[in-house]
Amino acid sequence: MTKHVPAFLEALDSTEQAALNERAGTPQILRQSAEMRPHTRSFLKNTILERISPQALADIKEFLEPVVLRERMVLQEPKGHLGHVYFIDSGLVSLRIVAAGSVLETAILGHRAAAGASLLVGGHLSTYQYVVLFLGTARRIRVEDLRRVMNERPEIREHLSRYSQALALHCAQTGLCGVRHGREKRLASWLCLASDAVGDHVLPVTHDYLSSVLGLRRAGVTETLIRFEAQGLIRKGRGVLEIDERKGLEQRACGCYKLISDAYACSETGSGTGN
Repeated sequence: MTKHVPAFLEALDSTEQAALNERAGTPQILRQSAEMRPHTRSFLKNTILERISPQALADIKEFLEPVVLRERMVLQEPKGHLGHVYFIDSGLVSLRIVAAGSVLETAILGHRAAAGASLLVGGHLSTYQYVVLFLGTARRIRVEDLRRVMNERPEIREHLSRYSQALALHCAQTGLCGVRHGREKRLASWLCLASDAVGDHVLPVTHDYLSSVLGLRRAGVTETLIRFEAQGLIRKGRGVLEIDERKGLEQRACGCYKLISDAYACSETGSGTGN
């Protein structure tokens, strides 16, 4: 396995550099945050890949292709053919339902995710759309190659199955949150979940986007964010929100945030899965 790592790393480095180069047009505060963030997971930044055994990683890595995730890039269309699964390293992907010209976001995916994997392990997300929200990088694998590796390495299937269970809870809880909880709690939860997904406190997101995917009035979103800023929880910039007081923001969030966060944590440790 070791003798293949340098070439693999070189491909990843060039892909991530391309992503950083594209950030040249984004706000300076976001570029600085992305460039200064420590690489705590070595070259493995995707949590799912990080947790599989060296033997399983050796089998799957030869099929992994580094790619740049560009903003508004569509990874999967509703009811479309699933060609690749994307193990996300950085950036943010929006999982959404599109119907009758309306968009409703049901989950946000970052370095804990494998976009598209749920369809391979018994999930039912074929009516969903995956769209890149924040610029980042990923490793993609053809579906047929991943199926073959899963058959040879059941532990990979197990990791993807646990992740898919957490994602299913995320989607279901988002639906409940949308009808049961108020604007402030929903916005605080979304900001905390997005921060967890990208591993950063700087989020390049606009009021219009939050209004659209959460189904909230833009004026109400702006009013709530102004209140958060006055309380010292966030700072607003042009097209950027920066979280200053994370604990305080979590206290404003509804219980959905902790349920979703705990589900992903359990999927990574294997606890609470019946194994």
